[in-house]
Amino acid sequence: AEEACRIEIDIIGEPIGKQDQFIAAYGGFNFIEFHNNEDVYVDPIIFKKDIKKKLNEHLLLFYTGITRKANSILTEQSNKVTINRIVLSAMYQQAVNLREILIKGDKLHEVGELLHEAWELKKKMASKISNPEIDELYESARKAGAIGGKILGAGGGGFLLLYCPVSRKEHVRKALSKLHETAFEFEPQGSKIIYVEE
Repeated sequence: AEEACRIEIDIIGEPIGKQDQFIAAYGGFNFIEFHNNEDVYVDPIIFKKDIKKKLNEHLLLFYTGITRKANSILTEQSNKVTINRIVLSAMYQQAVNLREILIKGDKLHEVGELLHEAWELKKKMASKISNPEIDELYESARKAGAIGGKILGAGGGGFLLLYCPVSRKEHVRKALSKLHETAFEFEPQGSKIIYVEE
């Protein structure tokens, strides 16, 4: 994770954070804290397998077909960190709340509510995180029964993750029938070396 950050941030100069590199390296469900002194603390979130399975069953992932260059969005976010401090603080509290929901496992629907709140906050971080087309897709999903969701990554396009009751999944699929649904499961392990040169 540190080597990936060094290459992408220090050498290439990408205006990005470190969260993607660390979650890719560790895998699974983790509560990751990034400190001002560059320290990173990764604490696994330990919760029951059946809760993880139920969570997976309530999620849908769609490719929007919208492509974008993340750099302009991320640069704007970087330039507005001081202004966005209140938003970032609220997002941190959402991560704390999500960890508690998963550990307790009795109010999974609150994951959907948190995703909705997170999406509303994320849109405040930069002007191009959403657009009319994404907003329309999201509202269609909500009207069809999705509790909440968000665009993954920097925003502006890519993949739309939605949380919805199992009984409403087909309604959401129908509402977003023009999009490609991507099946997925949570990966418990992080990056692996798959080839070693002899």
